[in-house]
Amino acid sequence: MKLKNILPIFITLLMLSCDSKITNEADYSLYLATKVDQTKLLGDVDFWTHRIENSSSSYSYLISRANANTEVFNVTGEIDYLIKAEEDLLEANKIVKDSDAGLLKNIAANYISQHRFKEALVLLKKAEANGAKLNGTKKMLFDVHLELGNYIYAETYLKDLKNTSSFDYLIRLSKLEDHKGNLDGAIEHMEKAMAIAEASNLKGMKLWSYTNIADFYGHAGDIDKSYSYFLKALELDPNNAYAKKGIAWIVYSHEKNPAEALNILNHITSYHNTPDYDLLKAEIAEYNNDLKLKAESLTNYQAAVKNDRYGAMYNKYNVMVFSEDLLIPERALEIAMQEVENRPTPQSYDLLAWSYFKLGEVKKANQIIEEFVDGKTFEPAVLYHVAEIYKAVGKTAEVQPLKKELVESLYELGPLMKQKIKQL
Repeated sequence: MKLKNILPIFITLLMLSCDSKITNEADYSLYLATKVDQTKLLGDVDFWTHRIENSSSSYSYLISRANANTEVFNVTGEIDYLIKAEEDLLEANKIVKDSDAGLLKNIAANYISQHRFKEALVLLKKAEANGAKLNGTKKMLFDVHLELGNYIYAETYLKDLKNTSSFDYLIRLSKLEDHKGNLDGAIEHMEKAMAIAEASNLKGMKLWSYTNIADFYGHAGDIDKSYSYFLKALELDPNNAYAKKGIAWIVYSHEKNPAEALNILNHITSYHNTPDYDLLKAEIAEYNNDLKLKAESLTNYQAAVKNDRYGAMYNKYNVMVFSEDLLIPERALEIAMQEVENRPTPQSYDLLAWSYFKLGEVKKANQIIEEFVDGKTFEPAVLYHVAEIYKAVGKTAEVQPLKKELVESLYELGPLMKQKIKQL
């Protein structure tokens, strides 16, 4: 065999081999001992409740209590607090009858957290018509249009906001470049945004930029930098569940240490427990061949998402659970159809195509991929589905370049995907 034929195979095998250790338990063990003081969080809610009960004019107090409940949700992940915040905001809006653009944006932000993007868009259009603090409204309109797959509208709003010295503009430009598959550009803009955040020395901005740049570095395969920025985020906020989850992923996907990854996740879920953590535990358990823990984690996930208050927040996860783990593709298809209706993005159409594929309707799956997905998103999980569907319909020439991209994205996909990618 000629060298030029051997070299790609060697590189592939090298990339699929074990990875070097990057993390050091001493770096983050301090953050695994942190405890969240819910007494103070709930005390803030109680404070505003008392004000509401003892005031004839509750408008501003309702907004303050909504903000306090939102903070409880952000820290604990408990959906009830996000819904309580929504109820207070809607009650406040009844008083002013859609006249306060800031309040409309506050409700829209709550709906974005609930993945109710179309309803958020309606509110933001009202805020836009109001005209107050219009730049802030346009930023949120960009965010929602991007989430809904309205990419032309999103770019139009971003052009209106163009200011290369603005943190808010740069992080959105970074997000748009990432959507387009330009990871280098996304990182470049996020680094500029991070420099602005550090110069401003505002905790919220720095925290946001550190966790996001850590994600981008991970996608790019620069795991050392990803790890260092998750640690920087924890220096600012020792309770930051997202940063801890990022480190757990490095330990699991890069270092192949499932026991330590689960240790980190168990600490996180002692104070911040959302259903997706159960799915990650189930994945790690499967990798570790711990079928009991996998079954327990999937059962916990299903019990959690039965709560109607989650609405459509876990549609994406539910499609994959029903199609991959529970082997009920008919239910997966129902949810995927709902998600396409709620959010007609390439990622949603991918869920629809995958559901049809799992039902054995390969030609229909291929048709959806060709029309709505291929070339429109660069997420590795989606590209894997595209590759599997193309393989099933005999489009072998299209599969090989996808396989190359998937090998390069193995860290992001996780070690369970190694064998599946090799078999493409």
